[in-house]
Amino acid sequence: MSKPDLTLLIGPTEKAAMRFRSLLKQKAGPLAKKGIVAPDWNHVRLYAACAEADEVGVLRYRRGLDNPLVQQTLTAEFTTLFEKELPALEDTHVVLASAQLGNLLFAPSEIERLHGLLSPYFRNIRIVAHVEEQARLLAQHYTYAVLEGRHTSLDQEIALAGQDDWWAGALAMRGKTDPYIGLFDDIHAPPFWLDFKGLLDLWETSFGNGNVSLHPLDLVALNSDAGMDALCKALNVKNTFGKAEAGRLFQPEPAPSLARMRQMNDVLIRYSKVRDMIIPRDIWTQVHKNVRTGGAPIEAGSLAAVSACFKADNAKLAKRFPDLKPALRPDAPLPGWTEAAPTMGFRASQYLAAFAHALRKASTSGAEKRAEVDAARQAAEKFEDILADDSTDKAERQANKRLLNRVKVNHQMVMSTQFKPHNNLGAVNEEDLAAAYTAIAPRKLKNGSSGNVIVGCMKNEAPYIVEWVAYHRAMGVDNFLIYTNDCTDGTDEVLGRLMEMGVLEHRNNDNWKGNSPQQHALNKSLKEPLITNAEWIAHIDVDEFMNVRCGNGTLEDLFAAVPDATNIAMTWRLFGHNGVTRLSDEFVIDQFDTCAPKYCPKPHTVWGFKTMFRNIGAYAKISCHRPNKLDEGFENKVKWVNGSGQDMTRDAAHNGWRSSKKNVGYDLLQLNHYALRSAESFLIKRQRGRALHVDRSIGINYWIRMDWSDFRDVTIKRNIPRLQAEYDRLMQDPKLKKAHQDGLAWHKEKAQELHEKPEFAELYNQALAVKLDETERVAYALSLDMES
Repeated sequence: MSKPDLTLLIGPTEKAAMRFRSLLKQKAGPLAKKGIVAPDWNHVRLYAACAEADEVGVLRYRRGLDNPLVQQTLTAEFTTLFEKELPALEDTHVVLASAQLGNLLFAPSEIERLHGLLSPYFRNIRIVAHVEEQARLLAQHYTYAVLEGRHTSLDQEIALAGQDDWWAGALAMRGKTDPYIGLFDDIHAPPFWLDFKGLLDLWETSFGNGNVSLHPLDLVALNSDAGMDALCKALNVKNTFGKAEAGRLFQPEPAPSLARMRQMNDVLIRYSKVRDMIIPRDIWTQVHKNVRTGGAPIEAGSLAAVSACFKADNAKLAKRFPDLKPALRPDAPLPGWTEAAPTMGFRASQYLAAFAHALRKASTSGAEKRAEVDAARQAAEKFEDILADDSTDKAERQANKRLLNRVKVNHQMVMSTQFKPHNNLGAVNEEDLAAAYTAIAPRKLKNGSSGNVIVGCMKNEAPYIVEWVAYHRAMGVDNFLIYTNDCTDGTDEVLGRLMEMGVLEHRNNDNWKGNSPQQHALNKSLKEPLITNAEWIAHIDVDEFMNVRCGNGTLEDLFAAVPDATNIAMTWRLFGHNGVTRLSDEFVIDQFDTCAPKYCPKPHTVWGFKTMFRNIGAYAKISCHRPNKLDEGFENKVKWVNGSGQDMTRDAAHNGWRSSKKNVGYDLLQLNHYALRSAESFLIKRQRGRALHVDRSIGINYWIRMDWSDFRDVTIKRNIPRLQAEYDRLMQDPKLKKAHQDGLAWHKEKAQELHEKPEFAELYNQALAVKLDETERVAYALSLDMES
């Protein structure tokens, strides 16, 4: 087994790292052909895994990564990640761009920690930093820092330039961190990393002489095709990758604007401290926008004192790395820097008074934040209870401890970031939508058309089939093609009778091949007349119900609302067990009406979607969540919309199976996903395994991921009268009724049997004992994702 090589692009400017990440993504295919891969690893979490626990910068704070457990937890996370993913990357060249490694790590212990994390998994590790003359970089960094809240002027850097050791002097000025009022060392203190010799010495101490190199940086050039040249040079490969998309140029801020914003930062920090309030980032940004003014940017030549500070070291570096010589040449000296006049009689205190009301209204009090921290501590106690383990197995206890630490870190992260779940998405008030939909007559299809078709796969779902079929028939589904494998509960009998009645088509899939019975069935379905002659096709499971929330709640109403759509992403709304423990014959959509919040971008399972698509021949394959393999001739003919009818073609045309913050929508359509049903139903699901991933078990982890009961959504219940009418009509058939009742009896007997088995009895009790709110559930589920 041969380990992969690794090139780390460590910035130190984030603009350069962002450009390289963009290029790596743009050219992923051609690069892979040359053995170069850029895995989608979280570069911020990698930095946090190596940083000292008490070195909390603005990025760690905003990402919720300021927990003292972050270092050990994320180290374990990356160890798990490397062990899982690197075997598939043997003999490749892995590249990762993370400016945070270059501009935030400064202690030898941090670099050594990074080396210790990476060295067991990679053969040759090369470090590349892209640098430019220090005065020019300082002018750019100062703009970034002021926009991030810096309240100190460039006077401190000019004073520092008169000292003998920039690196040591910059670090000596740190130690002012107070996240609640916006004081962060990486923003307010001088950037230590402008000392390129110090940067080189630090990294070579851990990674070895000759394994760290400095390359020239030109931010303007990087955003053109020259960016690909720079990337290829860093990777020691020839640039044969063709034209790259241009990136966004660095936009310097006018010096008077910087003066105004810096002064506003100063009064905001003092105001925040006196009032004991935490000012949100968006309010800070709004203040900056309102005080902007015109003028020339800071000239690097006015920072000639900084250039002079590094002149001797730069000359030595240029000898070692000859390509650096032009990049390290300073601008012509100008009169020394002084802060620009803010113009037009600007006074920060007057603007503060104008914003005072908005600040008080939008800000969080320090007391509230401290209460939030206390809540997090109480949540940690819940997690400890869930993971309580009296086992004497040392490995299991250690695994539980690692999981507990990860949950604590994730909980703080979720509480502090845009990933915190809530239900403030969309204007529909579910409680006011009680009026029943009216019944619709079955459609008369054109000759040769199979209409709106659902293709599905089932295993041991006998008690739920008739309701699911009746529901979808009552809202406009014309035909069903159902595959089953290895059923023992009477599922085949229920479906067989429905087929005899002309309601659906049933196919046996016991002899499936490949990685999953589901994909085997979907591949076979492409040759079925029901599919080839369909108007619209959807692949959904028997625990998923299409909930149309417009018009009369029918598919025709949905299609009328999105007449140009060829593909409709139906985003899940996950429904929990709602306190229902026993399996019964009541309708699923009536029993379970507590669910996940509408806004819940993490974990990834919450916003998964299934797809309804027009049968226009655009795609060559049906997969679990979507059609795949788009024909080139249909590139400009498909239009994907989300559940609110908004265009998401660019995001979904070629790949993807989950909604994002920018394209989620539920206004017209959502897919109600009843993954658990009752607690007893969950036991049976656990015992039978999964249709798609036959190698994955369903235990308490699955329950925690899926048992969402924090909010209520009753919109689908408007379908109950017409569901009941169609259900009653179908159940008038005595053979179908008997097959359904036999299947229900089988499930009840199976539930009783499982109650008597210690393993399942323990799982049942453990599941019912779990009491988590939505934020705690997100934190726990994110941790379980890493465990699996």
